[in-house]
Amino acid sequence: MAGSLIELTDSNFEKTIGTGVTLVDFWAPWCAPCVTQGPICEQVAENIGERAKVAKCNVEDGRQAAAKYAIHSIPTVIIFKDGKAVQQFVGVRQESELVSAIESVE
Repeated sequence: MAGSLIELTDSNFEKTIGTGVTLVDFWAPWCAPCVTQGPICEQVAENIGERAKVAKCNVEDGRQAAAKYAIHSIPTVIIFKDGKAVQQFVGVRQESELVSAIESVE
């Protein structure tokens, strides 16, 4: 699955972020900045390979996860390590910033 985005919902969220490093992009299809962030996350997934998981969580399909992590603005990107949130970004972030953030928690 290296290089591809994982689609998260409430049913697979906790299991997916539970081990290793996972970047999660909280988004919605009606959010213009989220549409900009999507391809950036795809690039991160390609560049980071198997070192970390890169996932997207549509806040409409992952309402419980969005509530648990207090997602009030989208896009919000959270980096998890072994199930714990270690870094959070609100708004569109560039690939280099996200890759650097992943590398800092590996």
